[in-house]
Amino acid sequence: MKKNIQHSNNQLPYFFNFYTLYTIFTIFINASTAQQISTSSTTQVTKVEVEPAIRHRQLLSFNGAVDSTLTIDPSLVFENFRLKNAYIALQAWKQAMISDPKNITANWIGSDVCNYTGVFCSNALDCPSQHTVAGIDINHANIAGSLPNELGLLYDIALLHINSNRFCGILPRSFLNLKLLFELDVSNNRFAGKFPCIVLRLPSIKYLDIRYNEFEGKLPNQLFEKDLDALFINNNRFSSNLPENIGNSPVSVMVLANNMFQGCLPASFGNMSGTLNEIVLKNNEFHSCLPKQIGMLKNLTVFDVSFNHIMGSFPESIEEMVSLEHFDVSHNMLSGEVTERVCRLPELVQFSYGYNFFTNVSSQCLNLLGFDDRRNCLRGRPTQRSMLQCKMFLSRKVNCSSTSFKCASLVPSPPPLTFTTPPVSSPPPPPPPVLLPLSPPPLPPISPPPPSSPLPPPDNCIKNPPPNSPTPHKKSPPSTPPPSWSPPVRPNPSPPPPPIYSPPPYLSPPPPFTLCEEPPPPPPCEQP
Repeated sequence: MKKNIQHSNNQLPYFFNFYTLYTIFTIFINASTAQQISTSSTTQVTKVEVEPAIRHRQLLSFNGAVDSTLTIDPSLVFENFRLKNAYIALQAWKQAMISDPKNITANWIGSDVCNYTGVFCSNALDCPSQHTVAGIDINHANIAGSLPNELGLLYDIALLHINSNRFCGILPRSFLNLKLLFELDVSNNRFAGKFPCIVLRLPSIKYLDIRYNEFEGKLPNQLFEKDLDALFINNNRFSSNLPENIGNSPVSVMVLANNMFQGCLPASFGNMSGTLNEIVLKNNEFHSCLPKQIGMLKNLTVFDVSFNHIMGSFPESIEEMVSLEHFDVSHNMLSGEVTERVCRLPELVQFSYGYNFFTNVSSQCLNLLGFDDRRNCLRGRPTQRSMLQCKMFLSRKVNCSSTSFKCASLVPSPPPLTFTTPPVSSPPPPPPPVLLPLSPPPLPPISPPPPSSPLPPPDNCIKNPPPNSPTPHKKSPPSTPPPSWSPPVRPNPSPPPPPIYSPPPYLSPPPPFTLCEEPPPPPPCEQP
């Protein structure tokens, strides 16, 4: 027993020595690690002190929509802040491209952005002493990718042409900064979603081309209140009826072909007589008669409603379309007679009325340089429909004045509002108050462009900072009042069609006048 106790006492110093050594070793390791961390930290601080501008990481933020970073080489020198912004935008765009088979962006390197392929520079409008990017044209480049938010830094750009590429997604919200954008051509790409409402808030836009994409849904009423000159939205997936205020549009060219529009051809087309030169509505699902108001389009040179379901006969007013050169009503369900006066229109060169059910056509039509009368019910002419087919169709009479089509009657575009009701005794103040409440609507709340500009204001031109580049506010007077103002002015004439026609047009415009909602972004483009 005494031996066992003694043996146990001999082990205690050994255990104590081991524990002491282990503690010392742990302290040494911790001290070494702390010293290493301290040394690393000191080295890092020294590195920052020695190289304060090794690389400048620029994080752009447009309403929190951008979560990517862009590295800028500090050795680059820029002529002015505008060109530096352009560099940031173009480099971000280049990073967003996943395929550039023609190497269009191969020379998008360095600070001389004005020598980039497809980039054009000019003197800034608000500061002629400064050079800036005024336009981009990379049409037919077959580039795949998306449009980054950084493109909103191109404040001075006037034209953006990117047709015939493979860009997908949506137009970024940062386009709101492009106050000077005059021409926008994104046709023949792979953009999708609802109508890009961003374009309705571009104050200078005149030329809009979004054809050959995958846009869908309804057209917003605000589109036809914009002061556009050319509108191309063909070959998309738009559907529903055309808004009744379409006649308020001041465009000279309107192409809505190859969509899925339906319903009536709006009578309000007649309101476009002062500006409209060409209108193409082919290959849709319109189901109505030709409105007689189209005869008011005396400046129209091209009228194409082929491949629809247009019924009835030609209105006599067509004989007043004295500028018509190309007239295509083929592949419809028209019937009746084509008069000599139609075929004698002074400028008419091409007249296609085949694949209908016309029963009589003036021989004058055969003298035109181009005509097509196939598949009608014309006795004595080759390649016509069978007698049985003609008899069956013509036995069903079409009454274009009936309510079967539920088409709206013409509501003239509101002329200048002349409210003479207020007392004359009051001085001139009354007229201004009447017009002032009407001017805000056409200018939807233009949310101020994101103030998070990555660069300071101009060096020598202290006019307007980039986000607020000169914005021509000349859009308030024309066609501002919505069509709902016309009913109070038009109740006098009772001769128009029965009162059944009036209610539908007045009830239909308001619903579409809801603000153009911006769709949620679609899923990111798939990379190959």
